[in-house]
Amino acid sequence: MDKDIGLLVVLMERLEKQRLPRILSLKEKVDRGEALDESDLDFLEKVISDAKKAIPLIGRHKEYQELASKLVGLYAEITEKDLQLEKRT
Repeated sequence: MDKDIGLLVVLMERLEKQRLPRILSLKEKVDRGEALDESDLDFLEKVISDAKKAIPLIGRHKEYQELASKLVGLYAEITEKDLQLEKRT
């Protein structure tokens, strides 16, 4: 598990500085009633793909499971709102 520490630091830094700001921006976008564009969807797809790869790491570090769960919920909320917006158009 000690070898995981460096990876966890990098992942948390990426989340804080890159991913979370963009994710929150996407949430604001769909909350305003704007549909996601292709680059937004590509970003979410990449984030979800990376998250799937991190499942074993999170499984070994229970202290990150609540954060991971909240992020999954946020992604689900964004994509659900986007689907609702797409159905209206």
